[in-house]
Amino acid sequence: MRDRDRKPKFRSARSKGRERSRDSGAKASWRGREGKADDTVILYGWHTVTAALANPKRRIRKLLLTENAARRLAEEEIDTRVTPEIVRPQLIDQRLGPDAVHQGLFAEADPLASPGIDMLPEEGIVLVLDQITDPHNVGAIMRSAAAFAVKAIVTTARHSPEATGVLAKSASGALELVPLVTVQNLARALNEMNERGFLTVGLDSQGGENLAAVTLRQPVALVLGAEGKGLRQLTRETCRVVARLDTPGEIKSLNVSNAAVLALYIGASQLGLMG
Repeated sequence: MRDRDRKPKFRSARSKGRERSRDSGAKASWRGREGKADDTVILYGWHTVTAALANPKRRIRKLLLTENAARRLAEEEIDTRVTPEIVRPQLIDQRLGPDAVHQGLFAEADPLASPGIDMLPEEGIVLVLDQITDPHNVGAIMRSAAAFAVKAIVTTARHSPEATGVLAKSASGALELVPLVTVQNLARALNEMNERGFLTVGLDSQGGENLAAVTLRQPVALVLGAEGKGLRQLTRETCRVVARLDTPGEIKSLNVSNAAVLALYIGASQLGLMG
């Protein structure tokens, strides 16, 4: 496969207060639930909240617990860090809606800081998400990323879900383990990664070669496209390699979160990261 090596000049953005330059567009944090500007992150569910409580970088503002949840936390000697408010399950239902599986735990917290592209470690695997909008899918991808020790996930500031609520619940604690890098312009971010020596591999059903046959090296960035649309054209053109995931069955396309697991397994196996 031809190795496309497009390297336009790209200046690494440096942090200035909470805002970053337009070139990289990396944000220091995320907005709260439903796009609120108050930066409140909503966390609920056992794994999500206990992982946040165990993360010293996560500031907990408020913690609501049912009696059963409080008892379980005490039995497992989990430090709540703040004085919890003991409430009936219905109160948490009212805050989240009847379909949310909160298991008696609800927290409001500060967002975690978003590192810049220039802070990515030059080893292992990084995932890049090209405008994936479903919070369930992004959360599931984060959970798989934590399982495969992914160094970071790069996502777009627009056309991507907030790091709160449903996404956090679907990630099942992985939000505390895998850094999220948020950029305004994905192509520029990929160009900077190319310049820093990353092998950027776009995953597309029309890729010229099966990912399992591509010779991978560290650091590698696996780039996943949006549900339905796949990779955008400029994203495809910026990746050094565009590969596909071959499957033996009649259905050749996978849900993006399933594709992420398969790609991570192939990548980690080939790079010797499984043992």
